[in-house]
Amino acid sequence: MLTLKLITEETEKVICGLQKKHFQGAKEAIDEVIAMDKKRRQTQTELDQNLSQAKKLAGEIGMLMKQGKKDEAEGVKAQVAALKDKSKALEEQKETAEQELTRMLCQIPNIPYDEVPEGSCAEDNWVVKSNLKECVVGKDTVGNWDANPVIETAKLPHWDLAKKYNLIDFDLGVKITGAGFPVYRGKGARLQRALINFFLDEARASGYEEIMPPTVVNQASGYGTGQLPDKEGQMYHCEVDDLYLIPTAEVPVTNIYRDVILDEKDLPIKNCAYTQCFRREAGSYGKDVRGLNRLHEFSKIEIVRIDTAEHSRESHQEMLAHVEGLLQKLELPYRILRLCGGDQSFTSAICYDFEVYSEAQKRWLEVSSVSNFDTYQANRLKCRVRRAADKKTELAHTLNGSALALPRIVAAILENNQTEEGIRVPKALVPYMGCDIID
Repeated sequence: MLTLKLITEETEKVICGLQKKHFQGAKEAIDEVIAMDKKRRQTQTELDQNLSQAKKLAGEIGMLMKQGKKDEAEGVKAQVAALKDKSKALEEQKETAEQELTRMLCQIPNIPYDEVPEGSCAEDNWVVKSNLKECVVGKDTVGNWDANPVIETAKLPHWDLAKKYNLIDFDLGVKITGAGFPVYRGKGARLQRALINFFLDEARASGYEEIMPPTVVNQASGYGTGQLPDKEGQMYHCEVDDLYLIPTAEVPVTNIYRDVILDEKDLPIKNCAYTQCFRREAGSYGKDVRGLNRLHEFSKIEIVRIDTAEHSRESHQEMLAHVEGLLQKLELPYRILRLCGGDQSFTSAICYDFEVYSEAQKRWLEVSSVSNFDTYQANRLKCRVRRAADKKTELAHTLNGSALALPRIVAAILENNQTEEGIRVPKALVPYMGCDIID
């Protein structure tokens, strides 16, 4: 969440940032936070004064008793008792104000960086790079970035290819669980495992420590990374135990550093994790949910970084380069988008999406989001950095990204590599698949 220091010292910047993110009632929300913080501080001041006066009077009681002034001592005792009662009431008022202040802050999203484009929806996102022959950057068309990738003429969508080669059984998934829970079989299952191992090996080669976290988390973890209270309707909730199935490995991995003070010399921390991910995807319908386009359960490799304020932007660029390298090695047509303010997530300060092109569907499929959250998550997590020079602590910066989510990568591989002989396996995956063609 945003810090009170930022809100009170740079109020106009915060309001403008929230408006750029199309947060309704930005000024009113910030005004309410400032007013509640003022009330909390005034209550704290009054409480401190009360406690100080009570302590001073309590010290007089013994002296009065020694002097034989019992009646005066009793009178002072009564004053101390009254002050204690008042202090108790003030303590309750302060706790109530703090709880209300936290509730307010949790409902306010992060503010975007200056370079985030203006805009309200996906149509306003800026394409910043592509390996196609022509790439639209912002609103302008520019020439080649890289050589145009070779794409076989793709006639069948992946759901037809999956059936033709007995790779994925969508109907069996409906029978066992429901729509959005496919069953992978044979070489389809092997392709999943090949991609998981390939992505993990690439992450480890880039210096990421592999983590195998739980796939259910408690409320504190959901709160720490901002899924709660913002996205509880999209998460599967185990009500009896009050636990949540994770929507991404970001949640358990980032929460490793909740309530932790990290030494500056140990940063950046680089973690990666493969997990199953679970999303209710309430309200999804139409072509966007066909086949692997939108699932309730899927495999994903996540990369997470914890860094200092001055190095987090460099870390973000390194993460973007890592994800782009994966798509290049998979020989997929891709583009990179810088999301506009209105299309960013609740918690991100800046986010880039990676999309691969589906030749059969004639559309772009999102396969990764790589975000820098600045101090927003760290403030909720109470994740701090101890500086080497002066031993002072400050909030860390957190970053994460998909590297990569499997469903749409599988869809793109199947659709963009179909030949008369079968599905061509990208060279990078051949050692993991043990074959160069899926037939």
